[in-house]
Amino acid sequence: MSTTTARAPAHDELASLDALPREGTWRFDGYELRLTNLDKVLFPAREGSAPVTKRDLIRYHACVASFMLPYLRDRAVNPHRYPNGADKPGFWHKARPDHAPEFVRAWRYPDADPDETHVYSVIDTAAGLAWMANYGAIELNPWTSRIDTPHQPTWALIDIDPGPDNTFDDVRTLARLYRTALEHLDVRAMPKVTGKRGVQIWIPVAAGYSFDDTRAWVEVISRAIGRIVPDLISWAWTKRDRGGKARLDYTQNAINKTLVAPFSARPAAGAPVSMTIAWDELDDPDLSPDRWTIADAVARLNDVGDPLADLIGAQQHLPLVT
Repeated sequence: MSTTTARAPAHDELASLDALPREGTWRFDGYELRLTNLDKVLFPAREGSAPVTKRDLIRYHACVASFMLPYLRDRAVNPHRYPNGADKPGFWHKARPDHAPEFVRAWRYPDADPDETHVYSVIDTAAGLAWMANYGAIELNPWTSRIDTPHQPTWALIDIDPGPDNTFDDVRTLARLYRTALEHLDVRAMPKVTGKRGVQIWIPVAAGYSFDDTRAWVEVISRAIGRIVPDLISWAWTKRDRGGKARLDYTQNAINKTLVAPFSARPAAGAPVSMTIAWDELDDPDLSPDRWTIADAVARLNDVGDPLADLIGAQQHLPLVT
């Protein structure tokens, strides 16, 4: 596995990015990046703030790299691209493009079906993360497994996906129930807000588990929580059949099904990000799922750190649940 550690960009590197015209070559992280359409608006403005440009997103990716790369390193990534901006339709672009620079590592998935993506990008460097921003990849979604053991997840994932009738207080209630259940089972995990409306919970697991194992385990916990608050939950597959209720989605625990990376931007006004939080922050009355944006996320991380970081690579065995 790669062991490179990203550093914060130097002042002169950021100054040179800021000084570039609409397009040009930027030397960053020891590499040269060809950047284009730097003043293109990728995110509409939030009230009281300016629109967010591609240059802004590249700058953010450079600055957040030391925090984000541990969640991407040695993993295939599924980029969700919005080259025409977050207010226009986006699309998944899983395949590594042939024109990608050499510092964007390629990984061939040996078990891909003929009609599936065969070669994925692996983002191991800050330069690669900056390149992804230039490529219009607003959302980065890493695989739950590493490329050396693609059928063994390193995280079990809980996705609290609210329906249109749910409030964020409903989401908090569900997240707190998970917190109680996991504490009772002596399982370490941390939540993150999604940057949209929901909360996800990431649980590190030891080597040797299959996706069937993690999916079944998360389903048992989720079904138990659903029985406590049945008025908030629907198990229907499609949103239109859920009656406006939330889904506790355990099905993301499958190969090549992904959730958005910590600190990745989301396609909404102001460029909100998915931010890891401590459990007690669920009780903060000012918490909202899109509270942080690319304008203030790095300052928050420099101030309080990443509560999930200590769990990366933790060899945690899941207790038997029935």
